[in-house]
Amino acid sequence: MTKTLHFLACAVLLPLMMAARPFVDVKPHVIDKMHSQINFVADSRLLSAHGFFGKWDADVSLDATNWSNSTVAISIDATSLSTRVDMRDNHLRSPEFFDVAKFPTITFKSVSVTKVTEGKLDITGDLTIRGVTKRIVVPATAVFYEKGAGRFRGQFAINRKDYGVAYDSSVNPIENEVQVQWDMALSEPKPAPAK
Repeated sequence: MTKTLHFLACAVLLPLMMAARPFVDVKPHVIDKMHSQINFVADSRLLSAHGFFGKWDADVSLDATNWSNSTVAISIDATSLSTRVDMRDNHLRSPEFFDVAKFPTITFKSVSVTKVTEGKLDITGDLTIRGVTKRIVVPATAVFYEKGAGRFRGQFAINRKDYGVAYDSSVNPIENEVQVQWDMALSEPKPAPAK
């Protein structure tokens, strides 16, 4: 092929190839920790223990034009759990529950994001607790998403025994199902100021 023909082929084919490629607009987002939280509720005969994780981080990239291009990865410091009662929290950190000395981190990593309806997403991913990984679906509701900033929230249940959190008490039996509630505010990073 002569140089002229090669140039013409590139001039014609390249725009066609670019047009055929799907538009991807994935952008990393920064978590607003002041307006974000990860909570849980564990029910027992004597009490519904409401707790939260004080230390966690998330790596989130969103494509609002095609949510399926989005990704979510969350890392939770299991030692930071709190139910506001020291004795109970220390028990939850022990080998009978989370065993944080051996498994200090809880992680979630998405494998797909699916738009269910307007403002509703299903985030499918792998949740790892105590070294055990299970695939789950996390529902997400967009409270709002405007100009690269928004708030998402959701609630789901897991069976604690699926992850080896099997302790129970004859005096105060604990429900196997634990409710998890999350709320996340995020935005695209602001551009660096011009020098």
